[in-house]
Amino acid sequence: MNNSRFSISLHILTLLADAEGAVVSSGYLAGSININPVLIRKEIANLRKHGFVDSKEGKGGGSYLSKNASDINLADVYKTLSGTKILGQHKNEPNPKCPIGRQINQHLTTLYSDAERALIENLGKQSLADFAFRFK
Repeated sequence: MNNSRFSISLHILTLLADAEGAVVSSGYLAGSININPVLIRKEIANLRKHGFVDSKEGKGGGSYLSKNASDINLADVYKTLSGTKILGQHKNEPNPKCPIGRQINQHLTTLYSDAERALIENLGKQSLADFAFRFK
């Protein structure tokens, strides 16, 4: 993936599943993922908006799963990351006079759409509980 948001979100959710309902601070999450807590809070906000987590503010605050890990489907988590693409497009517009260049983007779009559908289908077969069990 060109974008790390799915892996960050899945890491957060797996840590929260492991916490079994306990409140986990963004500092702890950031330490495990080795990124800035600001980025953690951004992803937590997205996960909260989509009903995967809840948060408690103030001293002793943090986040926790808002539903059972077995009820969180990995495809649903992936779909919350609007605009995230698994593969990238050309940064420059290909030469329209080239027989390949003038058609490459439409064929890449089809190829990428097929790959994304396969990814979502595979993720749809797994729950957060299935994924988190790998760490036991």
